[in-house]
Amino acid sequence: MKISISREEILPALQTVNGVVERRQTLPILSNVLLVISKDNISLTATDMEVELVATIEKTSHKTGEITLPARKLLDICKALPEEAQINLEISNDRASINSGKSRFVLSTLPAQEYPLVEFSEDKTHFQISQRNFKNILDNTAFAMAQQDVRYYLNGLLLELEGNKLRAVATDGHRLALCDTEIESRPVKPIQVIVPRKGVTELTRLLRDDERNVDVLISSNHIRLDLDGIKFTSKLVDGKFPDYTRVIPAENDTPVVANKELLRQSLTRASILSNEKYRGVRIILEPSKLRALAHNPEQEEAEEEIEVTYSGNEMEIGFNVSYLLDALNIIKTENVFITISDPNSSCLFLPENSKDCKFVVMPMRL
Repeated sequence: MKISISREEILPALQTVNGVVERRQTLPILSNVLLVISKDNISLTATDMEVELVATIEKTSHKTGEITLPARKLLDICKALPEEAQINLEISNDRASINSGKSRFVLSTLPAQEYPLVEFSEDKTHFQISQRNFKNILDNTAFAMAQQDVRYYLNGLLLELEGNKLRAVATDGHRLALCDTEIESRPVKPIQVIVPRKGVTELTRLLRDDERNVDVLISSNHIRLDLDGIKFTSKLVDGKFPDYTRVIPAENDTPVVANKELLRQSLTRASILSNEKYRGVRIILEPSKLRALAHNPEQEEAEEEIEVTYSGNEMEIGFNVSYLLDALNIIKTENVFITISDPNSSCLFLPENSKDCKFVVMPMRL
């Protein structure tokens, strides 16, 4: 098996698929990339048994075949070669010989037959969505996913399809993020699936900020996207997502309206002297005024005060300041609407003049 390809043709594909290759693998073959040479194209496949990426390069070839090569080493070799370098790859006797100019490398290989590939079931839901809209709802919610929680269904992101609306929801039990967008084609039936953290991370890396549509296929166990010569497939989390609608507070008649950037900066300053472990900050609401107080075990204190639009009752409530800042960093509008009904209830953050995204933060005892 022989192939000749330029560095510029193979390097972007290698960089894309290497994203899912873990450095420490239980199965040696998972450290490899599957190289398949057909008459019309060359495909590179990498997987960690949860997420699979396939990059296809349009290139005609007289000889066909398939083999697996060490993914990181192959990438490092191609990166280190000079620009416009021509790479000649030849496979013989379980060894891969790579020649480029006066450089020569010999890599070990493993048989392609042993490489685990995802089996995508035929029964599937199909829809189209612009890459920008899909990336936007993932970026706006992924920060609220749990990390290594025993409630494994929280270590991922819920995608909910109904009519022509796609909703993304993530929560770790302390805060929740929700974002809606419209899809191009209407699916047959409403569905809910949970995409694991690794899948969400790879998707946000692959999706582009443009209006081109992407095909999304969802089966009982997998989600698949076809993106510009790259095929992304991820397992779905087998579990039931909690009823998130019960924890979203209703909007009231006296929301706090604050300049988002002023509030973010004042909370950032107050957080400097908060307890490093619990990150607690006390928010005191008074008519037209919001104060943020923080202190730590060393008896150090910080106090911030900003003007806000608020005409409700005086109130004092504690929050993890990191959760408040995460929500404010996602909101892009000039002002932010904050609904707090009482000191024991969740706090709802809304961007100005938009109901597409909602952010909920639970209070904490201080």
